[in-house]
Amino acid sequence: MSLPSDAFRHVAARPHEPLRTFHPRRAPLGREREDALRSLWPRLGFSVHDAGSPVPRTAEGSLDTVALFGRSAPLVLEIGSGMGETTAAMAAADPERDYLAVEAHLPGVANLLGLLDRGGLTNVRVAHGDALELLRTAIPAVPPRPVATTTAQGRDAVVGAMDPGGGPGLDAVHVFFPDPWPKARHHKRRLVQPSHVALLRSRLRVGGTLHCATDWVDYADAMLEALTADPFLENTADGFLPRPAHRPVTKFEQRGLDLGHEVRDLVFRRFR
Repeated sequence: MSLPSDAFRHVAARPHEPLRTFHPRRAPLGREREDALRSLWPRLGFSVHDAGSPVPRTAEGSLDTVALFGRSAPLVLEIGSGMGETTAAMAAADPERDYLAVEAHLPGVANLLGLLDRGGLTNVRVAHGDALELLRTAIPAVPPRPVATTTAQGRDAVVGAMDPGGGPGLDAVHVFFPDPWPKARHHKRRLVQPSHVALLRSRLRVGGTLHCATDWVDYADAMLEALTADPFLENTADGFLPRPAHRPVTKFEQRGLDLGHEVRDLVFRRFR
């Protein structure tokens, strides 16, 4: 298995490819992170793009989570795990679920690997690359589940009522502090927008949740609008939520809070 490369970030997308939602920036790894990458990547990581460390797949071509984690458990997908502090903390407090952190920035991948090693965490794996591509190519969609009810005439009818949940699909998707792309001409690159919301939701199990957080007010409003418009999602609150206790405050978030930024959380549930 080869080590991951940031080369994919610097190749211009072809005209038919979706716009990227992340910046193609470079940063040095440093000795400690480079060592973590070399020693831990073969066991804990895979690449969305590089054939040298490919996505582990089943015979049908979908992500093989049993081969990846060594067990079958509910799966949480974190998109843009940054330096990994949130992923490591949440996974440590939630050992019954598996966490797949997808990060396009190589120093973040390496830093998270080091955190996993120091914390002795066994329920986290790290993917390097574009999370949307991973969703499109390796995680199958979960079709809407019809719910049978009895009509006044005693016949079964299929309606869009609340489904009790369970079944295949991701247990949760986390999108914490994605790139806000603040310039209006770049809003089309934002991760949380209607077409991407539809993709994320389609990979959730019925009853699964999509949790987003941002400290950009206009992006928070756009997130709320996009999530509310999806016909298969329902808000678990009346608008925005205070930060849930299970989501730790990261250094990045704390810097924003110190500058007076207001953080907004949204948790939507797939109901059918």
